[in-house]
Amino acid sequence: MGKVEEVKKKEKLLAMIIRNDYIGDGVDFITPGEYSQQVAYMHHPTGKAIAAHVHNMVHRNVVLTQEVLVIKKGTLRVDFYDEYEDYLESRNLYTGDIILLVSGGHGFQVIEEVEMIEIKQGPYAGDIDKKRFEGVQDDQVVYRKI
Repeated sequence: MGKVEEVKKKEKLLAMIIRNDYIGDGVDFITPGEYSQQVAYMHHPTGKAIAAHVHNMVHRNVVLTQEVLVIKKGTLRVDFYDEYEDYLESRNLYTGDIILLVSGGHGFQVIEEVEMIEIKQGPYAGDIDKKRFEGVQDDQVVYRKI
């Protein structure tokens, strides 16, 4: 079974990185049940049947956008910030990696041409959905050892 990397400021979780080599059996919910964005790893043998189903209408109250990025190709640097816009550290994501951005702020720098998928709650609220700020300069980037 693979390891999920966590990016934290003290005890506050900012992101979860699921590397491309993560493996497990069956259904493994990586995120806690209370998160507004759920991520699960699934591994089933050939022939496994997953019952047909529909999802019931359930009203949810989402107050903080959590987003998932799936790196299809390339290398992406993710710069992490706390909720006060203070820079903390950076990590690189590679082909096949997945990240759940849980809290705090983030910025990105494309290191090698990237194709990625973004998944988040909608509908997108435009300019009121996010606050932009000045990010870290390339010469100030810090990579922490895991």
